[in-house]
Amino acid sequence: MSSNNDSISKTLIVVISLCLVCAVVVSTAAVQLRPQQTANKLLDSQKNVLAVTGLLTGDNIAQLYSEHVEERFVDLDTGEFVQKPANYDYRKFMKDPKESVRLSGEDDLASIKTRANIAPVYLAYEKGVSSGELTSIVLPVHGYGLWSTMHAFLALGPDGTTILGLNYYEQGETAGLGGEVQNPQWVKQFAGKKLLDASGQPAIKVVKPGNASADSAFEVDGLSGATLTSNGVQYTFDFWAGAKGFAPFLAKVRDGALNNG
Repeated sequence: MSSNNDSISKTLIVVISLCLVCAVVVSTAAVQLRPQQTANKLLDSQKNVLAVTGLLTGDNIAQLYSEHVEERFVDLDTGEFVQKPANYDYRKFMKDPKESVRLSGEDDLASIKTRANIAPVYLAYEKGVSSGELTSIVLPVHGYGLWSTMHAFLALGPDGTTILGLNYYEQGETAGLGGEVQNPQWVKQFAGKKLLDASGQPAIKVVKPGNASADSAFEVDGLSGATLTSNGVQYTFDFWAGAKGFAPFLAKVRDGALNNG
């Protein structure tokens, strides 16, 4: 009997030892890989910003980004530029109660639950930052579709109203249906449309597929067979172009704030 107990004990010791060794190996690998993962994440973000502005013209993403894009930070309540907070991470700040605001049902048009108090904006210069000739303003936006939170970069002209581009870079919608938010043929219809009306109110409209008027400055066709995803795109625009989103900042843009640095 004791022999059986000894055998079980030895087996447990071996299993536990292997588990501990594996845990140490995995933890060590995770720590060692974290800097590379962080660098890759930053590079991917830079690539997507460049893509939505049309400035992604080569493989040297970091160099292109540093030459053509200026990252600034905006207090979403006031629309004013602020200093970059210490240890800033936009997605972490969204969830940090000290750095975000919880949205009420009435305000939470995009179904995102919380909104960071400070958001990055990206000022793009076709001839380079040193030229001072601003060509586009890139805003990070996100909202819930059918299955997932869909993250995108929205490029506006220097007027803070005209849409130059839209780049959905992260989503988990149904492939071939809602997943078509990433289809270049679909997103290109946003170029040239107006995000806001003359009074500064959100005006872009995602209508039923095939119903968008070619003469309309505000209408784009929704995704065929993906009504809820299309609604999510609409609500994303409604929220981020509204008072709880970038509206205070865009109002200052239209008043010439960027002309004054």
